[in-house]
Amino acid sequence: MIAVLTGSAVVGADVFLAGCKNPEAKSGLAFSEDDISYLDEVAETILPATNTPGAKAAKVGQFMTVIVNDCYDEDDQKTFHEGMTQLNNDFEKKYSSSFVKGTPQQRHDFLVALDKEAKEHQKKKAEAMNGKDQTQKMPNHYFSLMKQLTLWGYFTSKEGMTQALRYNPVPGHYEGCIDYKKGEKSYVGLGG
Repeated sequence: MIAVLTGSAVVGADVFLAGCKNPEAKSGLAFSEDDISYLDEVAETILPATNTPGAKAAKVGQFMTVIVNDCYDEDDQKTFHEGMTQLNNDFEKKYSSSFVKGTPQQRHDFLVALDKEAKEHQKKKAEAMNGKDQTQKMPNHYFSLMKQLTLWGYFTSKEGMTQALRYNPVPGHYEGCIDYKKGEKSYVGLGG
């Protein structure tokens, strides 16, 4: 579902699922506590708290740092780090304020426009990969990476699994057909 929502394959998932650390990852690209707080604010803008906890409550910023450091290759790590700076700089140019100090509406509007830009970028990247000239590798868009990690981190967190989705703990019994009532949360459950 994350790939569908962001328009590209989930970056780093193959390394994560293999249970390995990416040998192409560059060490030494550290995240500060301020970086983690900043990423929490970006994630919270994407998935804000409503009647369920938001991305900040799920500590998605910390999750992002682990996946970027352990699962991304050097190019994607660089794109992510540079994207953090670019997002804040572009926000400051538009609103004369840092992203963290922007209003919730400013943050929302800015990220909606950035999401459109990222989807267009990913579309061009897919077209280039399907074309004849594949000598020039087009990088991922930094916001696609941030959005993927936000969704991945949130919906695999305790808060996302147990409060944003209908959680059926294991062990449980198997029900092959469950009626859906309009307005219900999506269903998740392992083996149940």
